[in-house]
Amino acid sequence: MHFPRIAITPGEPSGIGPDICLQICQKHWPCEIIFVADPGLLRRRAEQLSLSIDIQIADLEQPSQKQLPGKMLVLPVELKQQEVCGELNVANAHYVVETLTTAAQLCLDKQCQALVTGPVQKSIINEAGIAFSGHTEFFAEYCGGYPVMMLASKDLRVALACTHLPLKDVSATITTTLLNKVINVLQRDLMDKFSIQQPRIAVCGLNPHAGENGHLGDEEINTIIPCLNNLRQLGFKLSGPLPADTVFTQAILSQHDAVLAMYHDQGLPTLKYSAFGNAVNITLGLNITRTSVDHGTALDLAGSGKASATSLQSALQMAIDLSTH
Repeated sequence: MHFPRIAITPGEPSGIGPDICLQICQKHWPCEIIFVADPGLLRRRAEQLSLSIDIQIADLEQPSQKQLPGKMLVLPVELKQQEVCGELNVANAHYVVETLTTAAQLCLDKQCQALVTGPVQKSIINEAGIAFSGHTEFFAEYCGGYPVMMLASKDLRVALACTHLPLKDVSATITTTLLNKVINVLQRDLMDKFSIQQPRIAVCGLNPHAGENGHLGDEEINTIIPCLNNLRQLGFKLSGPLPADTVFTQAILSQHDAVLAMYHDQGLPTLKYSAFGNAVNITLGLNITRTSVDHGTALDLAGSGKASATSLQSALQMAIDLSTH
């Protein structure tokens, strides 16, 4: 039987990424997992957490095997300096980026069928002089494609028209061109990756009450409505623009397959409130399949044994589902 091969990057070495990677290796998975990381880091963290784990160097020339409890296959990338739990070290920022490029290349080369990313600390990467606004933008530049960030839980999918931007820049960023690209990517991937034949998308307005006919802003009238009308003529099933304070009600969600929010903090608070720890971050529109945890590095929990791996488990399961679709 052929098992998909999934690459995982643990992320920031002083955070909980290594902890949760070790945790998911305690159970069976219907895939082969390749951890792109420093083996010494994983051994040290396993010892700190009192976890028994057999860490082996991965051989990608061999046929893939399913993940067995207590085993960990690692493609080595070396830390510049030994990590200290909870303490960021700018010297290891390049290591984090190298794990991302290595794992992405595995997927581009078809040696792995999907990539799952653990949490990184953007601030320390930027302090190292590396321009890095997030995984989504990084993989778009490295892998090609037009990225759209979507978080998904069992009951909800929320995509974002723009991601990591200051709020003051959002209005100017929401253009007809951008919305056309985002909605086309969202539509295509809902069809191709999630097998939804005719996706129904609820589109949020930008302003309170979706602009209230221009009394609370004109972005809906000038940009969003004309874009949606053009796409509807092409057969897209789009509702909106809808007020963001009511789009997440059950009456509306039950009639749609996904919600498109205009900006990060418009769409994600509701999803994280309803499913934090079980939600999955999926990057649509890339030339690779990539999922991620929905949380940060939790530096204070690193090495404590208190970190929860539920989001990483959900992200891995989603990666398996998408890669075997």
